[in-house]
Amino acid sequence: MEMLIKHSWHYSQKPELVWEFLTTSELIAQWLMANDFKPIVGHKFMFRASAHKPLDFDGNIYCEVLELIPNAKLSYSWKYGPGNGVLKVDSVVSWTLYAKDGGTEVQLEHKGLKEPANLMDYQAMNAGWQTNVLKMQNLISAKQNDEKAKH
Repeated sequence: MEMLIKHSWHYSQKPELVWEFLTTSELIAQWLMANDFKPIVGHKFMFRASAHKPLDFDGNIYCEVLELIPNAKLSYSWKYGPGNGVLKVDSVVSWTLYAKDGGTEVQLEHKGLKEPANLMDYQAMNAGWQTNVLKMQNLISAKQNDEKAKH
């Protein structure tokens, strides 16, 4: 059985600003993880974090950009495991942005996690996405406030 992580948030900022934080490597590193992301379909990249042995996670997440519609949709593969080429998670993360109420509706879908093998991963990532997206929201608000203060 497949488990699905699905969340939705409303940001007061325009989709273009939210998109910047989803597709700029340096900004992604501020709210998620160190990475070598480039917004190009087919680009293979990695997220790097601390290893976590209880989850059989060596700290590397192998990704490839699957879909990119500027200011609207971003999807990438999300694969990891204990190392040595062994992958225990093979999933897909998708971000969808909609202009709504003067801001942006941000939808996250992380699919492909298998039960029961990925149950602990599912629980950790479900909580992690919520925490990290809140970090992104705070960074976006700070950037918007900085830009307003300059004008």
